[in-house]
Amino acid sequence: MSAQAILHTLRPIAPVTAEGAQKEILDRAVKQVGFLPNMYANMANTPAVLDTYLHGYALFRSESGLKPSEQEVVFLAVSQVNGCNYCTAAHSMMADKKSGVPADVLQAIRSRQPIPCARLSALYTLTTEMVSTQGRPSAATVQGFLAAGFQEKDVLYIVLAIAVKTLSNYTNHLLATPVDAVFSAYKVD
Repeated sequence: MSAQAILHTLRPIAPVTAEGAQKEILDRAVKQVGFLPNMYANMANTPAVLDTYLHGYALFRSESGLKPSEQEVVFLAVSQVNGCNYCTAAHSMMADKKSGVPADVLQAIRSRQPIPCARLSALYTLTTEMVSTQGRPSAATVQGFLAAGFQEKDVLYIVLAIAVKTLSNYTNHLLATPVDAVFSAYKVD
């Protein structure tokens, strides 16, 4: 069963027909990732949304201090809780091909089974609880996160990741963004 767009007049913005702020942000996006993801083409309907997404995403990637595999676990957790099949597919591919998430960890996350790495499990648990409680994790969950070797400031970087993924997850829900071919092997139902 495929999702239906809720916003019906907005269409993906193509770089060849874009002008002004839309063209600038799409050109920058293509330069950053090497192609135009369907999500970016949809977000460009409001350039401020795509610009905010790209800026926050880059800051989380470059400044959080979390390893790429840990960053991917955070993005997967947020996308799963928010029910975003597009981002779950995209970050599953990135987890598998680019970020070094162990295969057994990725499989556990995708099948919602216990994660076989204590550190990544604590990270996933905190992130999912942060999203599902609107930023009110239990003291026990935070203690487990800290006991796994993370720092308190890492929680604020998770807040940044949640904000960034919420922009993309909600956009994808509203516009029923189709999964790009490059992510299609990682589609979820």
